[in-house]
Amino acid sequence: KKGTPLPPDAPSVLVVEDERIVAGDIESRLTYLGYRVVSIAPSGAEAIQEAERVRPHLVLMDIHLEGDMDGTQAATVIRERFGIPVVYLTAHADASTLQRAKMTDPFGYLLKPFNDHELRTAIELALYKHQTERRLKESEALFRGVAETVTAAILLFRDRKVLYANRFAEPLSGYTAEELRSMDVLDLVHPD
Repeated sequence: KKGTPLPPDAPSVLVVEDERIVAGDIESRLTYLGYRVVSIAPSGAEAIQEAERVRPHLVLMDIHLEGDMDGTQAATVIRERFGIPVVYLTAHADASTLQRAKMTDPFGYLLKPFNDHELRTAIELALYKHQTERRLKESEALFRGVAETVTAAILLFRDRKVLYANRFAEPLSGYTAEELRSMDVLDLVHPD
């Protein structure tokens, strides 16, 4: 597939890798697999700058990077500031590295060396998970908007615990929304 132009809607990827030869190999593999590499950054600080500048669909992030900021720190900033999913690429499988990575809620963790099939699978699952999370957040925002503007009391509960109460539920029940969330729903029902 060398020389074949990528479609304009090909997912864009920012590669964060401090070893130039490894970064070049990853770029070649991604291009071969049909992804658009929009930038390569060798450090966490540069990764954040590039993520802001190019706004890729996904970041492939090495955990151990040159400079003061490692990949987990950069990934946290990128996810919080820009909402871009991160998949870690690392040669380190030790418990400490894995624990640090888990704390950042990554969209994937790929151990080097990896093959093209593993790389494609990690990217596709991460993109799918990110799209699903975005849709869920949009749906939740829509529900919240409706629930807060409708002039009726709305209570949502699961396993007899109140999960949500809008502002109209407060005067009807005589409790604040916060108090309602700590109650068993049967406490709201008259004993008769």
